[in-house]
Amino acid sequence: MSETPPNTLQCRVDGQDDAPVLVLGPSLGTTWHMWDRQVPELARQWRVVRFDLPGHGGAPAHPFGSVAELGDRVLATLDELGVGRFGYAGSSIGGAVGLDLALRAPHRLASLALVATSPRFGTPDEYHRRGVIVRANGLEPMARSAPEWWFTPGFAAAQPAIVEWAVQMVRTTDPGCYVAACEALAVFDVREALGRVGVPALVVVGEEDQVTGPAEARTLVAGIPDARLAVVPGASHLTPVEQPAAVTELLVGHFAGAAHDPQSVPQAPAMPPVSAPVVSAPPAGAPDPTTPGTEGGGERPDAYERGLALRREILGDAHADRAPADGLDRDFQSLVTRYAFGEVWSRETLDRRTRSAVTLGVLIAGGHHDALAEHTRAALRSGLTPDELGEIVLQTAVYCGLPAADSALSVVRRVIREDTTPQA
Repeated sequence: MSETPPNTLQCRVDGQDDAPVLVLGPSLGTTWHMWDRQVPELARQWRVVRFDLPGHGGAPAHPFGSVAELGDRVLATLDELGVGRFGYAGSSIGGAVGLDLALRAPHRLASLALVATSPRFGTPDEYHRRGVIVRANGLEPMARSAPEWWFTPGFAAAQPAIVEWAVQMVRTTDPGCYVAACEALAVFDVREALGRVGVPALVVVGEEDQVTGPAEARTLVAGIPDARLAVVPGASHLTPVEQPAAVTELLVGHFAGAAHDPQSVPQAPAMPPVSAPVVSAPPAGAPDPTTPGTEGGGERPDAYERGLALRREILGDAHADRAPADGLDRDFQSLVTRYAFGEVWSRETLDRRTRSAVTLGVLIAGGHHDALAEHTRAALRSGLTPDELGEIVLQTAVYCGLPAADSALSVVRRVIREDTTPQA
């Protein structure tokens, strides 16, 4: 294992150099060792390439901004190894990478296995909040909760050494890379693109998986033209670890029919990333920003949709989906969406953290505590830490007055407590 450039990934190769290649992608918070029990059998027939996510398993901490960027790093790593076409099996975020590769680099992919995977992982708010918790508390809360999400209760009780190994994998992960992966998953959504997956796909799910369970697996099978489902009894989210023999047998059977030349790579035009957030339609009755005669129509027809997507990212799904109280509220919310978010927040001169800090200062000065609570939560999502929020309040105390800052402090502290306290 040599020094890893920022655009590639730390990887390990097992098996014969002249065998067809099978790539194994890990789950968030794990290392390539999650596939240890599969490799001896798989390496009999394939050249098995396993990679670590950035900041996991001692890999260099080069965070990635999207699942598509991670997919590009996988391809760059394989290019360095001289690998052309390959089979791919991935678990959780590793499966998301497989979906991305199937959509953007179908000429490279011979066959696909998706383990504990979903076309959309929960809701954006869930993963944004996970990032907030890690920024505020480190990875210990994630490490403590990992056994509950990864394993069935019976397995966890019977295999304490494996559970402790799993916890240590999370504890030794770089927090910044973990947060970046959460942010990437928050905007990953390929539900509408599943019909374009053109390779045979095996979808494997643990019967008791509470993270990406059978319902999500069935969504994949229903959307991918050539896909079959395998539900593994007695398994939760980390199925290859909990039921290694069953998963190995499924992978061997699936990839046995995927013959591919490891050196031949047909060229195909580059395709744009598919990991962009889904932009919702405007609220019912809201003016259509693309319709002539509506406010703002004609000059910048995409301002409303751009603003709605940004408003959702900054303030969350619940805020963006809130139904207007009446016609006046609907028009007011349309104005806020188009101009505050579509025109101002979307400007590139200031980064989002800076805009959040400025917004908090202005809201504190004006005593706007309802909006202050929303934007404190948004600031945490944008990467400001609780300590930095405290500094903003101190700054406003000097320039806006002690009473204003004192009142704001109770709001800021309440939001920090609510949003950074790990769930029991």
